[in-house]
Amino acid sequence: MDQGLFEHTLQVWNAARLRDALKNLPDDAPIHIGLTGDPGHFDGYRGFVLVDAHQVENWWPASSTAPERTDRAEALTLFSDWEPRAYGRLD
Repeated sequence: MDQGLFEHTLQVWNAARLRDALKNLPDDAPIHIGLTGDPGHFDGYRGFVLVDAHQVENWWPASSTAPERTDRAEALTLFSDWEPRAYGRLD
């Protein structure tokens, strides 16, 4: 393995785990998303808010190395944006 790389292993949430985390929240509670600057480092994360979600179907077609492959997976893509407030304009 390349000495400049490290294996970033984490538990990717599924729909059941997200539903469980949301079950006691009031309907009007905003959902915040913290984005790390580096993999696994939540110190100094940037806070964003959830603004949209789209159900998607990922698929991987057959290829020359796997002609029988037709994998499909349902997923949800969450979209976030900066928190609502006044920001200075970028030049």
